[in-house]
Amino acid sequence: MGEYSKFIHPKRRAVPTPKDLVDENGKIVFGTFDKEFETMELLRAKRPTKAPDFMNRFKLTLWEATEVHLKNGILLAVVCDMGIFGKTFNVFYDKRTHYVYSWDTNLDSKKTVIAPTLINGAVAEASTPVSFVKYVNNFQDGRADLSGKHTGKCLVTKPREDKTAVKAIKENYEEATIEYNFTLKRVSDPCVASIPFPFSHNRTLYSQKDFFKAEGRLVINGEEMLSDEDTMAIIDDHRGYYPRKAHYDWCTTLSNAVVDETGEKRYIAFNLTRNQSIDQEQYNENILWLEGKSNPLPPVTFTKSIETKDFKNYAEWIIKDEHDMVNVKFKIYGLNPMVLHALVVNIDYYITYGELEGYIRDEDGKKYILDGLVGMGEDKTLLL
Repeated sequence: MGEYSKFIHPKRRAVPTPKDLVDENGKIVFGTFDKEFETMELLRAKRPTKAPDFMNRFKLTLWEATEVHLKNGILLAVVCDMGIFGKTFNVFYDKRTHYVYSWDTNLDSKKTVIAPTLINGAVAEASTPVSFVKYVNNFQDGRADLSGKHTGKCLVTKPREDKTAVKAIKENYEEATIEYNFTLKRVSDPCVASIPFPFSHNRTLYSQKDFFKAEGRLVINGEEMLSDEDTMAIIDDHRGYYPRKAHYDWCTTLSNAVVDETGEKRYIAFNLTRNQSIDQEQYNENILWLEGKSNPLPPVTFTKSIETKDFKNYAEWIIKDEHDMVNVKFKIYGLNPMVLHALVVNIDYYITYGELEGYIRDEDGKKYILDGLVGMGEDKTLLL
């Protein structure tokens, strides 16, 4: 154990994973685990919300998402089932221009397939006349395959030069196409957490996040982008019963180009989140990934220079813990808004992109310098 290990709660140490996320009595298992669950039948949970159990399928949010960092851009590929509707969602951030391209298509929840687990070839997929996203999951072998396509109406968000403009980002819809195919191979330990949420003794936010090397290609509007030795990816498999009012902030990066204090080039990634865990010290999903190993991190807070809804063309998030393990500045240059206000659901969801400064320490106290890496974040508020 290193000098900073004392700041990591014992419950943040991964323990052997039970077979089932929900036991035979309908009780959800909470904690940090070392590998995938064999079954994750969250619809069997007893009273995860205040609603009767027959309403569980309308209260449960399920998704599998991937960020792929290429030389010239970042892909976010999502298949999602929100209980009342499903979704195929593809976003591409162009690192060269700071433009954000977003395709978002809804479909019937019953036509959205979420993999029952992440092992033995389990498939997550959804397709519409203009889109598809498909995952083939073989995490028991440290592997997954991702493919997808989206055509037609695309929201393009472009920063403006004029910083005095009332709205310094310009949003318009264009006809555009994206297509991709990647094979992902794990390079570090998984981060598997089942986090108790408030308002029920049996409400969870489950998440498994993994750091991968990615090989494949992406084509956007006819421009082909091939993977190289620095192309990395993170998969986020995410299942949970959100409270009626919910909020989280999140930031990540991944790279094969970080230099540590010795000057050595390293594979590195991190996940930093602040959500509604009932105990941030015992239950969180903050982690530093290095090649071949991972380090849990303490709880963090997000301090924002402006509200994300008021973004024009620049913002800063400061992300820190109480022990100087995390000291990150996220300089935001691009943003994709997804705002939905309807009778039964209200979503204010912003995906942010930009550049990082600062460092993260491992448990031995070694600093990993993040300056110049491209980061991605989310600011999401739900009223269900």
